[in-house]
Amino acid sequence: MVNASTSKLLPGYLTMKSTSSEMRTNPFSGLIPVLRKEAIHIRRDPMALFFTVLIPMLQMFMIGKAINTNVRDMPTVVYDAAHTQESRRLLDRFVNSDDFKIIKYVDSDEELNREVVAGRARVGVKIPPEYSRLLLAGQTASVLVLVDGSDSTVAGQALNVSNAIALRESLERSLSVSATRQTLPVESRPKVLFNPDSRSANFLIPGMIAVLMQMMTVLLTAIAIVRERERGTLEQLYMTPIKPLGLMVGKIVPYAVVAYAELFLMLFFMRWAFDVPIRGNVFLLVLLVTPFILTMLGFGLLISTRARTYQEAMQSAFGTMMPSIFLSGYIFPIDTMPAFFQWISRIIPTTYLIDIFRGIILRGANLGDLWKQGLILTVMSIWMITVAAMRFRKKTG
Repeated sequence: MVNASTSKLLPGYLTMKSTSSEMRTNPFSGLIPVLRKEAIHIRRDPMALFFTVLIPMLQMFMIGKAINTNVRDMPTVVYDAAHTQESRRLLDRFVNSDDFKIIKYVDSDEELNREVVAGRARVGVKIPPEYSRLLLAGQTASVLVLVDGSDSTVAGQALNVSNAIALRESLERSLSVSATRQTLPVESRPKVLFNPDSRSANFLIPGMIAVLMQMMTVLLTAIAIVRERERGTLEQLYMTPIKPLGLMVGKIVPYAVVAYAELFLMLFFMRWAFDVPIRGNVFLLVLLVTPFILTMLGFGLLISTRARTYQEAMQSAFGTMMPSIFLSGYIFPIDTMPAFFQWISRIIPTTYLIDIFRGIILRGANLGDLWKQGLILTVMSIWMITVAAMRFRKKTG
């Protein structure tokens, strides 16, 4: 028999029993509360939502709009030693092709080579002084085309288009005279500088070192302050007599030493494992890398002062990688990008470090060729460290 107390508990017991039975039979039991809970978590973490949804859209827009594999307007320097109507006609063909953009006329072979070595020109065209005389005499006139082999995309396009221009000029001249010729009137003699074998390692590895240097330095310092905060030791640092600037510099210097060690290690592997020659001065390379390292370490500390968690700091650091790979000239030439993305590339420090690496390692450039990149990186480093120090001082205050 069921007593009074048992009869009072019986409905609740039966309800729990039916609920338990329903949970065993319904595989989606409890789905709505879990969905509500996760939605609340997503709403409370807008930074994760931003990197999950908006960053891929921005990257797709950037790649779709900025990347152009068709090389146009290659910076070209010209040494016209003939100064005749025939030489001007040939140069007009280079200009009208839309593949070459003449940026400077020089008066000597030394100036022609210097413009290409400095990286200011990707192509150098020399028309010899006897060009017109050879054409009028029915002989073959050769045109020297110097191509910067440190950029494989530009080198291949320059070779193909210059040969096509010379062939078209030859055909038109051959058709304009009644007599048949056994040889072509105009011959293009291309010469690939710095990377004559067109080895992909010579082109990719110097730029890859620059990208890896950015990734390493930013990641190391992006988690510096966040790690102190999560461990609870940041408040202890605030109580010490250490000044904010002293604390920040103390955070930067050890990571700078690690960055230099990593740089020498990568240069060693580049030289002896991949057989990429270093044609320039290594000490100049180390000197010009210094402002870049300071810039990236300051940027990492700036991320660290803004991030609240370790995951947020990592997401912010990785969010800078895609622009540095696609907009810095590492893979695609900057000259082929729209003007807006070219402007963005000019504010990316990796753009200038890639110029420095390829200039010194591949072309043997000197300080007179790369002083502008070094100056820009120096200004960036001062500005970045100042902003990070002000931000850190505000946080400590």
